[in-house]
Formats: sequence, structure tokens, C-alpha cells
Amino acid sequence: MKVIIMKEAGYDEAIRGLSLSKGASIENAAKAAVRLSSMDGGHNKVLESIYVWLDVHASRYWWQEADTYRLSTKQSGSTMHTIQKRFLTQEDFDRRIWPPTLTRLNYLLQTYQELSKISLTSDESIEALVNLKNELPEGFLQERVWVMNYKCLRNILLQRTTHRLPHWKYFCETIRKTIQHPELLP
Repeated sequence: MKVIIMKEAGYDEAIRGLSLSKGASIENAAKAAVRLSSMDGGHNKVLESIYVWLDVHASRYWWQEADTYRLSTKQSGSTMHTIQKRFLTQEDFDRRIWPPTLTRLNYLLQTYQELSKISLTSDESIEALVNLKNELPEGFLQERVWVMNYKCLRNILLQRTTHRLPHWKYFCETIRKTIQHPELLP
């Protein structure tokens, strides 16, 4: 799994907005933001104006859990387009898969490639693609750009830091080490 913070934006604007609502200086608003960031019930709405773009390379099973967080948006590489470019290797999976499974996937991939050269929309080509996707293990790695605000990120850190899946622990640790304003997060 890889997690890279691509960009963060909105901190200065969020602090300026908080200064308006509190009638405070920017310096005092920044201190208030830290104090309010751990308070729910609308008190930490300053977090809603600070955004982070992440480049995450993770397994399909991890992404299924990440989809729980709906106050965000994701753009991903299409599985269908990704798997047709080349034969699959062990590096395409979160954990090593059984070699006969890899052979079978590449056989299905080759079948799909050959049929799609004739017609992408034929019943045979579509069936070959569906068969390939049906047998693709959940450990297949997908890369996505994931955009969210600090409030959503706060929820993730609160809910997933001690999760039994080690990927979540890694995700949370990486965020805490690399985020620009860790003082606003748990």
C-alpha cells in the first residue's frame, strides 16, 4: 500500500472564515481552530474548508472499506483498462497469490485481448471480460486519487486507527506523519 499526500488547500481561508465568526485575529482564530477541531456538533466546521488530495495505491478489498467515507470523491484507474495493458504479475497484488491463479488470470486476459481485437462489443468479448473480472482477486491493487476535507479525514483517523486490518493502521500513521496541520486531527 502507498499513501501520498499530493496537495492540501484551504487552511488560510478556513482560518480567515473562523476569525470572522469569532471576531478574532488570525492568530487567535488559528488557536481556536485547534481547540474546536476535536468538538463535534458543528463546532469543528472549520475542518470542512480544508481539503487534501491523496494518491492511494491499495487493494480492492481496502477500497471497499474506504467507500464508507462518502464525504469525499475518488478518481481511479479503470480495472478494465488497467488489466488489458499487460499480463499480470505478483506485484499487481497486495499479497502473493497462488501461481496457478496468476496463470489462469493471464489466460483469461489473453482470451479477452484476442476477442477484443475482433470486436469490443461482441458477446464473446464481453463474456471474456466478465470472466476475467469475476476471477480477479480482491488483493488486486488499484490506484486512486482521493479528495476529502479534514473533517472526513478526522472521522477516518478516529474510526480506523486501531482497525484490525493493518492497511488502515498504515494509512493513519502515514497521514499523521505527512499532513500539514496535524494539530487539527486526532
